[in-house]
Amino acid sequence: MTTEDPAVRRVRFYGTADFATYWQSGRAAEIAERFDGTDPPTCATDIIELYNVQQYVEAGLFPADYTESQRAHARAQIPAMRGVIARFFTAINDTNVKNFITAVDRDFHRDLLELLGRNKAFERCKSENMLSALNATGVNLGLMLGNKRLVQAYDTELRDVLMSEVSNAEYVVRKYMHKDARNEVHLPRSFSAIDARELLQGYVDSAGANLNYIGLIETARVSSETGVDAKLKLRAKRRKDQMTEEFFRDNAGIKTGCEVSISGTQDDPVKVEMDGTVAKLTYSRSWLDRTLDNPSILNNFQHLFEFADDNVLLTLPSYPANLGVLERFLTTTGKTDYCIGDVFRALDMSSLLQTHLYHHYLASKDIDLEAVISWFFEECILEEFGASNFSFSPSSSGSSYLQKVRHLFAEMESVAMQFALYVENGELDRDLLAVTSDPVLYKQLPSLLDGKYAYPVEGKEIGSVLHALFSDQSELTYISETLNARSGAQLLVKNEVSYADFAEHQRPTVDYLIALGVLEDTGSRVQVASREQFLILKSLFSTQAVSYYRLSDQGRAEIDSMVAKGWVTRSTSLLSAPESSYFNYYLNKVEFSNGPELRNKYLHGTQANADGEAAHYRTYITALRLIVALVIKMNDDFILSAAEGEST
Repeated sequence: MTTEDPAVRRVRFYGTADFATYWQSGRAAEIAERFDGTDPPTCATDIIELYNVQQYVEAGLFPADYTESQRAHARAQIPAMRGVIARFFTAINDTNVKNFITAVDRDFHRDLLELLGRNKAFERCKSENMLSALNATGVNLGLMLGNKRLVQAYDTELRDVLMSEVSNAEYVVRKYMHKDARNEVHLPRSFSAIDARELLQGYVDSAGANLNYIGLIETARVSSETGVDAKLKLRAKRRKDQMTEEFFRDNAGIKTGCEVSISGTQDDPVKVEMDGTVAKLTYSRSWLDRTLDNPSILNNFQHLFEFADDNVLLTLPSYPANLGVLERFLTTTGKTDYCIGDVFRALDMSSLLQTHLYHHYLASKDIDLEAVISWFFEECILEEFGASNFSFSPSSSGSSYLQKVRHLFAEMESVAMQFALYVENGELDRDLLAVTSDPVLYKQLPSLLDGKYAYPVEGKEIGSVLHALFSDQSELTYISETLNARSGAQLLVKNEVSYADFAEHQRPTVDYLIALGVLEDTGSRVQVASREQFLILKSLFSTQAVSYYRLSDQGRAEIDSMVAKGWVTRSTSLLSAPESSYFNYYLNKVEFSNGPELRNKYLHGTQANADGEAAHYRTYITALRLIVALVIKMNDDFILSAAEGEST
């Protein structure tokens, strides 16, 4: 096993879910065939490779043409392989550790630590000998901290190593703040919160700090365990602002954004154009002039500005389906961050500008948008649905925007609580409202409809179905240079694709979807089996939810079938889960640590005043956008509840 080119023969087991594993199954089988327990390898790299081969055999990963007798022979070798590997690593001690593990291939460093720990080498060897040998082999500190047995065995020594370099603060960030850290981090028990605070502060001030990690410290939750406090967060914020300013001082960047305007000559209600990476939205003045009544004003937010889709699910939240590949896999995201990407930023900017534009336009017509919202709660729902005693008080016209923001957030919480009491009791008792002081929990706002939303169940077949049909990482997106699409669903809907068109490795997925009744093979074409089912699946992927009562009878039957199969679950709330997360992101710290936390700051008087009235105006427009979105959802709830009542 030592006469061949190492670049050719080194086999690694990446796990059954990684395609790289399958590429090496033939080579792994060759080594398993030649394995002789009486003449075992003698160097650590060969032994670790054998350990990887053992995992191939245990997982049953053999070449497709392997006979059953060949498979049985390989499996019979497993006990001997385990014995050879164990004997090698149990022989390691203080006197031979450096010679035994020197020159282990870098790709095998993680396996090296795993086998050393599993065979109690850390207990047998003193820290100075083992750590010296690992350093000589090139095992980095990150891999060491990823091995729990090693960290437990050399606790104080690793604590000293951590504290020796300010850059090691990045391991603390990965441990406590980085959401998508690939490798687990174990910190020594002797590494205290005081140590963490000292290391993090030194890192924030250091010249080599990573801007992404500084951002994670800025948005981290205050915690005695991590050493993060308000002063450190502020220090990180100022450092991030400084680094950002310095970066753009020498880098012009790319112009991107959104422009909104009103046209006096345009007939279409709205026109959308792209000027490079800048979206231009133009609205018809004649349309706006014709829709100045209160219902039409609110409808313009829902339909003209597209705050909600056809099923009245808000378009404003950040949905995972809108994250690009780089945003999903390469963005540095905190463990308690609200994950946002370019699509969210674009929609967030455009909806804010739309609200600003419309607020200004309505004011030019002597219409106060807050008065329109007041009409909805005090007149509309009373006349249309018999919901009495609701109230919403507009801000005083002479108030500053700081005062208006505080007032608007208080009124938004009030109408949310009013709606919750109305749903829970069948009426709104103002005396009960007066003694209710609990903070509003947007995830728990009730609905007038039982089981309003259907959600996909994690870990079930539905996840594989959604990935195969709609993910840009699906194996069904590409057949040839002329037959490909952004998703499997798009490929099938826009093209006539026969079963024979799919490559051999794609057919198991197609067979799987056909067996589940998601696709059907007509002989000449593979296509979606049911339009209603397809639209439901699309909504589950794009908005993570389906509004049950917005479906046809056939659509509801599809959801009921999915519930029976364990694919989806139904629950009751005014807002869908992503919608409530959107409100939490902007308003409070219930779920996320990287949000603007506007409600908390303004109602507690801790908002920054550096930008003066302009900053308060921006927050005011944001608050208007949020309460309009809440009105859209409440109106939908009343409409659907009334319709269900009429049908029963």
